[in-house]
Amino acid sequence: MKRKGYVYILASRKNGTLYTGVTSDLARRLLEHEHGIGSQFTAKYNVKRLVWYEEYELVTTAITREKTIKKWPRQWKINAIEEINPDLDNLKSWLL
Repeated sequence: MKRKGYVYILASRKNGTLYTGVTSDLARRLLEHEHGIGSQFTAKYNVKRLVWYEEYELVTTAITREKTIKKWPRQWKINAIEEINPDLDNLKSWLL
């Protein structure tokens, strides 16, 4: 059975802390981040706002993409975010 995958970037605020992650269930994972479950980093730095994501047909493809993005300089991540979300709105509502 094929599982979709998502690569996502969370932000604490504009010019704040960024977090890049991967999951097969983005809505569930965002709830975990909101409740401080599963990532000590996001809980510690209050990184909960979904500002960017990509969807893939295979979770394995998403994992590969996440590894690439994690190696990017911070400015590249900011550029990718601002290309689709210049105001750093929380995109969680797009998923509901």
